Amino acid sequence: MKSHTLHEDQTFENLVLPGTEISHAEFEDCHFVNCTLTDTIFTTTAFVDCTFTGCNLSMIKLKECRMNNVVFKGCKLLGVNFSDCVDFLFGISLKDCVADYASFVRKKMWKTPFQGTSLKGADFTEADLTGSKFANCNLAEAVFTRTICKETDFVSAINHIIDPELNNISKAKFSLYGLAGLLAKYNISIENE
Repeated sequence: MKSHTLHEDQTFENLVLPGTEISHAEFEDCHFVNCTLTDTIFTTTAFVDCTFTGCNLSMIKLKECRMNNVVFKGCKLLGVNFSDCVDFLFGISLKDCVADYASFVRKKMWKTPFQGTSLKGADFTEADLTGSKFANCNLAEAVFTRTICKETDFVSAINHIIDPELNNISKAKFSLYGLAGLLAKYNISIENE
């Protein structure tokens, strides 16, 4: 995979490039399947309408990268800092991924679908998650501080602790089980009869 290159409608399968540096590349309508790109450094690289399936992308760096309509399916995204991506048209979705300790600080992520994904320790500080959905996601130790969660769906999410006084949760959806995560700071016991 070369830097300073446009890649269109290509499939990259079983690519192993840990720790590689790729800069000024563009990927449009590309598919990455079972690739190992751990610790890879992407700089000023664009991913548009791309899909990553079964890839290990743990600890990749995304310095000034564009992510427009990028889908991750069954990927490992441990410790990925999406906050370093360009804000303009930022759009991703995660399905059946492990994105523990990923950072989404200050990202505008309207209507982002998170499905069946582990987001343990993920940081959503000051992110805008308006209309997003966390379907069957594990949010243990995830950080929500000054986060906009308007109309966000947490109904089937588990282990979340969100302080309503520090976050905008207007019209957000929670299950009865999830209410405990909204009251955690009060150290009260909620029991089901």
